[in-house]
Amino acid sequence: MVAAVDAIDDSLDRQNLIDKIRDPMTSSLPNAPLRIGAVSYLNTKPLVWGLRERLGDRGELSFNLPSRLADDLHSGKLDVALIPSVEYLRDPSHTIVSDAVIGCRGPVWSVRLLSRVPAAEIKRLALDEGSRTSAALLQILLWEIHGIRPEIVPFAMEQTPEAIDADAMLMIGDRAMHPAPRCYQEIWDLGDRWCRWTELPFVFAMWVARAGVDVGDLATALEASRDEGIASLEEIAACEAAAHGLTNEDLYRYFAENLHYTLGPDERTALDEFRRRAVSLGLVPDSSFPIETS
Repeated sequence: MVAAVDAIDDSLDRQNLIDKIRDPMTSSLPNAPLRIGAVSYLNTKPLVWGLRERLGDRGELSFNLPSRLADDLHSGKLDVALIPSVEYLRDPSHTIVSDAVIGCRGPVWSVRLLSRVPAAEIKRLALDEGSRTSAALLQILLWEIHGIRPEIVPFAMEQTPEAIDADAMLMIGDRAMHPAPRCYQEIWDLGDRWCRWTELPFVFAMWVARAGVDVGDLATALEASRDEGIASLEEIAACEAAAHGLTNEDLYRYFAENLHYTLGPDERTALDEFRRRAVSLGLVPDSSFPIETS
């Protein structure tokens, strides 16, 4: 554990040095490593399996919440990041750099609505601060299924459900996988709701570069890590399960059955459909740029 912390500190020191000599809103300096951000949740483990070693001197890998990665990409603190799909749809200057994504084709387990009242009666909704795609997805589903647009309040990472003054809350990531028992009237799995409602898969996050960044052959490393991760799900589950309060079997099934890691034709169709519905509610700008990788 100490060695891991030291390694993180060393990585941060190198990153700070690079940041000091860069203009954050321009493309990377020649030969400078790409600043790459990945999501800090369990669902990302198969995507980044062996990625740091594959990058070598070509990239510095850091981890954060999906919403913060999107902000850092937009501000120029990162060159490439695994950002919420809704943030890609909000900025046509961004480019998808790989077909490695985080998606689902049914129940996703780690993205949930927990409601203290029947869903149709939600008036005040707390949205997980780590979420942007799931926040938009939930608002779309509530509008289309029940015709409601609740008041939105924040749900900070350090807050507990008991501290939230709301009828319902959106919870994502590791803490959504085993919420403490409460008196909820409805619990939705958002992946399941979307897939059954639209008969399409869903894409929660994708590797995206900001404008002006030369990613070189980064896609090869990202896709090789994804492929190796999928081939190593049992090993990843054995490494991560206990620390997250899960059995090896439960975590393996989560990776293998709840998540999908490839951007295929159906996923592109789903992104277009998600954009269309988000535009109708004013959640993303009205644009029609094609969804394609670089």
